[in-house]
Amino acid sequence: MVLELSAPVSTRRVGAAVAAAGVSSFALLYAPQPVLPQLATAFHLDPGGASLAIGVATTALALAVLPLAALSERVDRRQVIVCSVIASAVLGLLLPLAPSFPVLLVMRALQGVAIAGFPGVAAAYLADQVGTARLPSAVGVMIAGNSVGGMLGRLGAGFAAGPLGWHGALLVVAGVSLVCAVFAAAVLPPSRRAPHSVDDGEQTRLGARLLAPYTVAVLGMGAFVALYNAAGFRLAAPPIGLAPAAASLVFLSYAMGTVSSAAAGRLVRRLGQSAALVTSLAATAAGAALTVSDALPLMALGFAVLTAGFFAAHAIANAWVAAEAPPRARGRASGLYTLCYYLGSGAGGTVGSAVYGRFGWGWLIVLTVGWLLVGVAAVLTAARRPVN
Repeated sequence: MVLELSAPVSTRRVGAAVAAAGVSSFALLYAPQPVLPQLATAFHLDPGGASLAIGVATTALALAVLPLAALSERVDRRQVIVCSVIASAVLGLLLPLAPSFPVLLVMRALQGVAIAGFPGVAAAYLADQVGTARLPSAVGVMIAGNSVGGMLGRLGAGFAAGPLGWHGALLVVAGVSLVCAVFAAAVLPPSRRAPHSVDDGEQTRLGARLLAPYTVAVLGMGAFVALYNAAGFRLAAPPIGLAPAAASLVFLSYAMGTVSSAAAGRLVRRLGQSAALVTSLAATAAGAALTVSDALPLMALGFAVLTAGFFAAHAIANAWVAAEAPPRARGRASGLYTLCYYLGSGAGGTVGSAVYGRFGWGWLIVLTVGWLLVGVAAVLTAARRPVN
C-alpha cells in the first residue's frame, strides 16, 4: 500500500530517533574491540583468532544488508529498524553468557545480521520521512549518531573492562544500547511512502549517477579503516612510542566526525552536493597527509581533520543515494551503498595493513590519498553528466 505524504515530519524528532538507533547499533558492533586481549586470554586464543569477534559480525552485516534492504521495499521500514535495534541489543545482553568462543561467534554473527537492518534501511526511511530537500541534514544527524556509537562502544567497553572484566564491559554497553533502542522504537514516526513511478530513462541515468557515491563508499571507507588499523602500530612504535592505552586515544578523533557529519547538510546547501563531497574528500586527504610527520601534535591534527572530512563525505554520499533513488528502489539502493561501505572496510583495511607492514606509513598515505582522489574523480565525472 502506498501512503500519500501529508504534513512534513519533524526533522528533529526523526533525527533524534535515528541517531539513538545509530548509537545503539554501532556501540554494539564495535564493543568487543577493546576487550579482544581479554577474550584471547579467556578462550586461549591468539590475537587473530580473537579478532574474529569483530570480523564475524561485520561480515554477517555485509551479507545481510541487501536482503534486509529488499525486505524493506515490501514491509514497513520502521518495523525493520525497530526489530533491528531491539534484537541486536537483546543479543548484546546475552553475549556475556556465551560458554565458549564458538558460541560467542555464532551470537556475534546473529547480532551482525540484526544490526544490518538499521544501516541498510535508515537512509531510505529518512528520505521517505523528510523528503530530499532536508535529507542531507537528517542523514548527517544519523551518521553523527553512528560515530558516537562507535566511539562510545569502544571507549565504554575499554574503561569498564578493567573493573568488570569482558563480561561486565559487554553487558554495560548492551544495557546502554537497549535504552537507546527503546527510545528509538518509541519516538520513530510511522513510515511514509511517496507514490512509486520511475521510467526506464530515469533508471539508466540513476545507475550512472549512483556510481559516484558507491565509489566514495568503497574507497573512502577503505582509506579511513586502513589508516585507523595502522594507527595504533604507528603510535606505539619509535620514534613516537606511546603506551597502548595512550595510543588508543586516537579514537577520540571520532568526535570530529560527529560534528562534521551533523554539519554536512549545511555544507551541501552552501556549496551544492558535488562540491561539498569533493571538499570533504579533499579534507580527508589533507588530514592523511598531515600524519606523515612524526610530530605528535601534527599527527593528532591530521587524524582530527581526516576523520572530520571522512564522516562529512560519508553523510553526503549516503544522502545522495537515498535522494536520487526512486521511492520504489530506495531500500535496495541504500542497502547497496552500505554493502559497498563494508566491502571497502574489509578490503581497504586488509590491503592498507599489508602495505603499512611492508613499506611503512609514508606509502600507506600515498595509497590512501590515491584512493580518495579516485573518489573525487568519480564525483566530478558524475557532476559533468547531463541531468536528462
